[in-house]
Amino acid sequence: MAVSSIGRRIGKVIAWLLATIVLLIIALIIFILTFDWNRARPYVNDKVTQAIGRPFAINGDLKVGWRHPVGESGWRGWVLWPRFSAANITVGNPDWTKQPNFATLDEIDFQVKVLPLLAHDIVIPAINLVNPSVDLERLLDGRNNWTFKLPASTGPSEWKLDLHDIAFAKGNIALSDQQKKVDAQMVIDTLGQPIPIGEAIKQQEAASRSASAQAIGKTGASRLTAQANAQAASEAAAASAAAASAASGASATDIDASGASAATGASGALTAGGSRVASESAAASGASETKAQQNAAAGAKREVPPYAIGWTIKGTYNKTPVAGSGKVGGVLALQDANRPFPVQADVKAGDLHVGLVGTITDPAHLAAVDLRLWLQGNSMARLYSLTGVTLPDTPPYATEGRLIGQFRSSGNVFKYENFTGRVGGSDLNGSLTYTAREPRPLLQGELVSHLLQFSDLAPVIGADSNASKAKRGDAKAQPSGRALPVEEFRTDRWKAIDADVRFTGRRIVKTTDLPITDLYTHVVMTDGVLSLEPLKFGVAGGSLASDIHLDGSAVPLKGRFSTSARHLKLKQLFPNFKTMQNALGEINGDAALTATGNSPAALAATSNGELKALVTEGTVSRLLMEAAGLNVANVVYEKLFGNRDVKINCAAADFVATNGVLESRIFALDTDDAVINIDGTVNLRDETLDLGVHPHTKGFRVFSLRSPLYAKGTFKDPHVGVNAAALALRGGAAIGLGLINPFAALIPLLAPSNNKPLPCAQLLSQVRQAPTAPPPGVKQKPKAPLSLEGAPVNKSVGGASSPAAVNRKPAVMSPASAAEYKGS
Repeated sequence: MAVSSIGRRIGKVIAWLLATIVLLIIALIIFILTFDWNRARPYVNDKVTQAIGRPFAINGDLKVGWRHPVGESGWRGWVLWPRFSAANITVGNPDWTKQPNFATLDEIDFQVKVLPLLAHDIVIPAINLVNPSVDLERLLDGRNNWTFKLPASTGPSEWKLDLHDIAFAKGNIALSDQQKKVDAQMVIDTLGQPIPIGEAIKQQEAASRSASAQAIGKTGASRLTAQANAQAASEAAAASAAAASAASGASATDIDASGASAATGASGALTAGGSRVASESAAASGASETKAQQNAAAGAKREVPPYAIGWTIKGTYNKTPVAGSGKVGGVLALQDANRPFPVQADVKAGDLHVGLVGTITDPAHLAAVDLRLWLQGNSMARLYSLTGVTLPDTPPYATEGRLIGQFRSSGNVFKYENFTGRVGGSDLNGSLTYTAREPRPLLQGELVSHLLQFSDLAPVIGADSNASKAKRGDAKAQPSGRALPVEEFRTDRWKAIDADVRFTGRRIVKTTDLPITDLYTHVVMTDGVLSLEPLKFGVAGGSLASDIHLDGSAVPLKGRFSTSARHLKLKQLFPNFKTMQNALGEINGDAALTATGNSPAALAATSNGELKALVTEGTVSRLLMEAAGLNVANVVYEKLFGNRDVKINCAAADFVATNGVLESRIFALDTDDAVINIDGTVNLRDETLDLGVHPHTKGFRVFSLRSPLYAKGTFKDPHVGVNAAALALRGGAAIGLGLINPFAALIPLLAPSNNKPLPCAQLLSQVRQAPTAPPPGVKQKPKAPLSLEGAPVNKSVGGASSPAAVNRKPAVMSPASAAEYKGS
């Protein structure tokens, strides 16, 4: 009895316990289903506020519901999942911000899987956001509102969050960054359907090439497309050759195994817009089977997800209006650091138009970028305000190529690789590398123009037209009466970056009277000092090379110039001058100048130094020499019976530049028929000429109106003619004598022989001495005139200073150049 009684009592207890548990569960369910969760809002708001260190508030309804899971089968499908939702959420800002809230959200809702909670895993299939809005702000002192002060953790959390997807309706992001000078608003929204990266490349290519046509014209854009296609074909051919070479060294089994790797790698490269990557991937296909399998796995890992989110932007950057649109991958694609994240943008900032398609590796930490990049604009110099890269003024341009970037702790490196472009009417190809370093970033590269319009170089020194200046944004117009450019160099930008860039213009397109054929220069910029070492032109079958140093670290700019002319052919110097087409001989010369000033005109106006040139063992048209002496009868004879050549015994020029005024110490030409002496000045300050030409015939001349000639006027409006006073005197004498005796009228028109030749050996020996120049800003000290018996010299240039005067720095001439010069 006692045992059965105890058993009944235990049974009743268990029954009551089970009943109590059931009742509690029912009560809990009823409580959960009927509880007004809004009463928990103060608690939730307080806990979140403490966790993020910012005011947090759920201002709308807070709800918890239960729903059957979607996609679950079996008994798991009967386990209800809680669904949380909250409306009208705000996250506050620090008190120093302009906007009261950091973020606002109309509604958020999400479900949580129940069973994983037992293992401390919070699995959320998806979070839905309705109209999220974020305001980002940063002050000049570096304070920003996106850095939260979270409480220090005492240890690793036992809970893990597993978020599968984020979905949202239209969202807004505003950014006000005083450090970066950005003030912009962005609208983001999900795309109607995912877009693969290959399709995005086609769309952006079409849009960017249309923008290129607007920048450089339809003809220029069509030539740019042809250049890009030729570049792609060349790279594809190189890829095929590399793949064939690699495959020839592998076994048949290796080739079969590596095929998947090649296809996968090439596909990944194509999506990034780089045919060079495709060639590298194809070349790697000749590896062993094991290596091929590893490559295939890596290729699969690098598969680029489609675009899922679209965006538009409008605002200003560095006071430049910015507007554009683009696409990115899904939010959750950001979580996989090893999976490329797709990006696409089509943005216009001022007159700059940027288009890009490609991928970012590990976007959260910006490990690398691989993009196809298109650029168009009115002048490359205007990239400075947007990128900080100092480039020269240019005509309108358009480029396309591949941008590869590596983000490193030692300094980010970006390479615009194998790009092709059009600048004005010229083509441009090459690669540029930008390295972020201290104290200044470095720009390196090699550029080549296969067909260079000489007029496209004019904006580099401000020598283009005022209409061109206005189009590229330069407010300072060139005065109508000035030939030398007055536009100032932007020396304030020279300290922003260092540069080491080589440029080659293989063929120069110019007017027929300009004897320039090609160009090469090596641009080096270090701490505000710009050097061209050298700036070399192919001219008239020879070369004109200059070493130019412009020190922009101080105001005014200080310049040093050293120029050498070698083997310039006389007849090629004057291609449109018929009387020079039979001329033989070469011009060789050197110049050394220093100057101060912030524009080409200012530098010329303050120049000091020397210029020297000589011609030996040449010939010149007799007609030209007779015309120079105004020997009428001989000119008529040469016109009627032929054009013989006259040997040039020597020709030499020696000019001294003093504070912008070039004065001739020697400027003479000696031939078998005549000696011509030129004296006077060329004033670079006011751009005027005042030269006298004095011909002296060799041999008897009849009907000679021999009289000094002159070259006067300005650089833009020169005047060349006969000295009217001397000619009138000769004509008056002829008329006077004619009144006495008609035959006596011929006496003033007879030119007796001047058989005194120039002392050529002595003259050339002195001219061959290397020119010198003082330090920048120091006035050239006068030299004593050359004392050559019989040599016409400019007597106004004088002084008692030796070539080794104090503070005089001789121009540097290499031994090879010196030998070449002395032997010319």
